[in-house]
Amino acid sequence: MRGRLGLFIGFGAGYVLGAKAGTDRYEQLRRLYENLLASPAFQSASSKAKGAAGTGFEQAREKASEGVSKVGEVVKDRRSGNGDGYATNLSVAPPPTH
Repeated sequence: MRGRLGLFIGFGAGYVLGAKAGTDRYEQLRRLYENLLASPAFQSASSKAKGAAGTGFEQAREKASEGVSKVGEVVKDRRSGNGDGYATNLSVAPPPTH
C-alpha cells in the first residue's frame, strides 16, 4: 500500500513540477490529493496498514528476543560443560596434499 501511494505521490509531484499546465492544474491536483487524504476509505486503509506494520514489528522483536535468549542459553551451556550434544573439542582435517 505504501509503495503504491509513494508511486502515485511521486507521479503527481513529477507531473506538477514538469507540466506547463499552470496553477489551475496544480490546484486541481492539490484538491484531488486533499480529497484522497480526507476520504474514509483511505483513512481506514492507512490505519489498517499502520496496525499491521506495528503488529509485524512486535512479532519480529519477540522472535529476535527469543533467538537471542536461545543463543545465550547455548553459550552458557557450552561454557558450563552441559552442552546438549554439541561437541566442544572439534578438530579440522588437514588440507589435501598435491
